[in-house]
Amino acid sequence: MKGQEKITEVPEGTKAEVQGNTVKISGKLGTLERDFTHNKVKIEIQENKIKISTKEVSKRTKKRINTVNAHIKNMIIGVTKGYTYKMQIVFSHFPINATVKGDTVEIVNFVGEKNPRKSKIVGQTKVEIKGKEITITGNNKEDVGQTTANIEKATKIKNRDSRVFQDGIYLTGKAVSE
Repeated sequence: MKGQEKITEVPEGTKAEVQGNTVKISGKLGTLERDFTHNKVKIEIQENKIKISTKEVSKRTKKRINTVNAHIKNMIIGVTKGYTYKMQIVFSHFPINATVKGDTVEIVNFVGEKNPRKSKIVGQTKVEIKGKEITITGNNKEDVGQTTANIEKATKIKNRDSRVFQDGIYLTGKAVSE
């Protein structure tokens, strides 16, 4: 029985290291490291390629290989280009102000509330606020996405009609930085 494998090319200017099932990728935007031991796949480097393989042949193992491959590709894109998510502050009743304080985003005057709402910034993600636009950038796709989700969740309206109260901070675009 042969097994299954997937090969990913490591671009020039990017360095990949594998120790056991821990993959470390370095590029011009930093270094990302991830542990894949729970996936029961074998990861090796051959020249400038990362080979992900397994001895089993089944749908489940194919899914594992594809998942690990997708994560590694996201890591490569992250350290070479980076990720940028854009958000928009929307209000009709009370003007919302957002500021970055350390590793949190503080949302003031949301639906007229006296206490500010807080949202955590995950990892090395950078949040920039200009007027009604919020730009979230970073090299780790999962950290950038989680930070965006935290901000959006912090402005979720409860116990009111969402068709009338549409105030909040919403995701408007995702892009790979250049």
